[in-house]
Amino acid sequence: MADNPENMEVFNLIARDFGLERKGADQISYGELLDLIADRVAQMLTTKPETLFSLLYRLDVSEKKVDAVMKGGQHALPTNVALAELIIQRQQERLRTKKQYRQDKIDGWERW
Repeated sequence: MADNPENMEVFNLIARDFGLERKGADQISYGELLDLIADRVAQMLTTKPETLFSLLYRLDVSEKKVDAVMKGGQHALPTNVALAELIIQRQQERLRTKKQYRQDKIDGWERW
């Protein structure tokens, strides 16, 4: 997943919600994506946990998975990194679903 174009699509999906900015290339590695999100999640856990959990809900990240991470279950990863992975996984699923069910443009739509 090094320089997968999907990584940039995932970044673009969540950048505004999480207040992320990135200057430069139009590609991003999975590691860089994970680091950016994990850093922001760590900050939000400390300063705005309610906002973070509201965003997780809005992004449709599984409540069960979030709960398992927050309880410190079987995850060897720090909480912020585990949550960042959940966010990325959910957005990747969302992209795949969008591509699978892509709707063709409707001719004559402008007349309505």
